[in-house]
Amino acid sequence: MLAIRLHAFGPAENLVLEEVGDPSPGPGQVRVAVRAAGVHLLDTALREGLPGPAPRLPDLPTIPGREVAGVVDALGEGTPESWLGRRVVAHLGFNPGGYAELAAVDAGRLHEIPAALDFAEAVAMIGTGRTAMGILQFAGLGPGSVAVVPAAAGGIGTLLVQYAKNAGATVVGLAGGPEKTARVAANGADLAVDYTDPGWPAKVRAHLGGRTATVVFDGVGGDAAREAVALLGPGGRHLVFGWSGKGLHDGAPYLVEGVSEQVLGPVMLERAGGPDPVRTLELRALAEAAEGRLTPAVHRFPLAGAAAAHRALETRGTTGKVVLEP
Repeated sequence: MLAIRLHAFGPAENLVLEEVGDPSPGPGQVRVAVRAAGVHLLDTALREGLPGPAPRLPDLPTIPGREVAGVVDALGEGTPESWLGRRVVAHLGFNPGGYAELAAVDAGRLHEIPAALDFAEAVAMIGTGRTAMGILQFAGLGPGSVAVVPAAAGGIGTLLVQYAKNAGATVVGLAGGPEKTARVAANGADLAVDYTDPGWPAKVRAHLGGRTATVVFDGVGGDAAREAVALLGPGGRHLVFGWSGKGLHDGAPYLVEGVSEQVLGPVMLERAGGPDPVRTLELRALAEAAEGRLTPAVHRFPLAGAAAAHRALETRGTTGKVVLEP
């Protein structure tokens, strides 16, 4: 099979397309003929050899990628035969192997893809959608809400805008540049503004006409977060789930005491509850998409374009969830 391999930590150019042996599914596993593989910002950090939320760096050489969708074409010992031939999607956790034409996956991680979704959309919902569902547990959105969404053209931001609109909230979406801003407007935001324009907060205040924001969904940090938090009124909430902008504090989140709440990791899973909170959020995300309430944005690259996908993600040159298609 063809796969993207990393032999040395470093720049995106270190991701190379190679011919490697086909994986064999072990006991309780399936083999998936991959039709779409998710690319995550964490993948770029691991590629560089940087510490992050992963328990450890991968052993080299490695095939990156932790989200796959495709068709089951082989079964390991003890795996139910009913999986064979089914369209499936799975998050691999911290196990790599997704950037390839074939991937071995634990059957317990599989979800059958709803008929309404293609492979790339399913990958977007199993990772990005799952995270969005986790964040939204803390939002309390309703008809009186005013939601501000930085990075509203991104994978998570796109879903947050849609969900907030469905809940009856007024939605302000922030994005960098006219192309991304136009996408945010087309996605349903009541106001889409370019946060690279120094006057954007004044535009938001003028649009709200005396109202204040009730919630800021912040995965960016930096100056955009600081200015967005200043739009909150009394009792407003700043939900922090990332700091990709690396503006203030050398990449640390922008936090305001009594206003900001970090909602990643164990906090998110504790709120989800159930015997398997990760799967709970995955099921919610897939159901929202299957019923047409959420439509993920997908930025597609060919498998051979993995390096280009990483560069685009690192330079904020993407819109929506980045997906490789073998």
